[in-house]
Amino acid sequence: MLQRQLPAMKFYIHEVNNMDISRILNTKRVLLDMKATTKAEVIEELTDLLQKDGAISCRETFIQDVWQRESEGSTGFENHIAIPHGKSSAVLNTTLAIGRTRQDIAWETLDGSQVRCIILFAVRLEDQNTTRIRLLSQVAGALADDDIIAQLLEETSPQKIIDLFSQYAESDVY
Repeated sequence: MLQRQLPAMKFYIHEVNNMDISRILNTKRVLLDMKATTKAEVIEELTDLLQKDGAISCRETFIQDVWQRESEGSTGFENHIAIPHGKSSAVLNTTLAIGRTRQDIAWETLDGSQVRCIILFAVRLEDQNTTRIRLLSQVAGALADDDIIAQLLEETSPQKIIDLFSQYAESDVY
């Protein structure tokens, strides 16, 4: 059984049904040249993507909910990846926003690395115990693959970033 420890969550990857990430993530929600230089700016910049694309109804409420989750424990992963998330009444459609910064961002991570790739989860309250678990599991599974992490840190095409997660979900890598 493949287990991957994420902050405050344990996933049993093979027991979870995969979902098609391309149904909830589009290229308008992927920004590979972020201007952010701080954790707060990262969360704000990715939240702006979600708001512009109609995934959230209130920027301030969603950001507050993301910071509430951060106060419970860091969402820094490892290998320069962070996965902040907010369960929020402001989320209209459960989705992701993915960003990559031009420079390293200070973030509490499992391996002490600085962060360059951020996967922000926006989860409707109604989805917090179902869709969120499937989505986090799929992303965690992909992040267990060093080749996918390397591509996340280098790929220049938003569509290819989405394809990385979709391809992983369809494979037998587990």
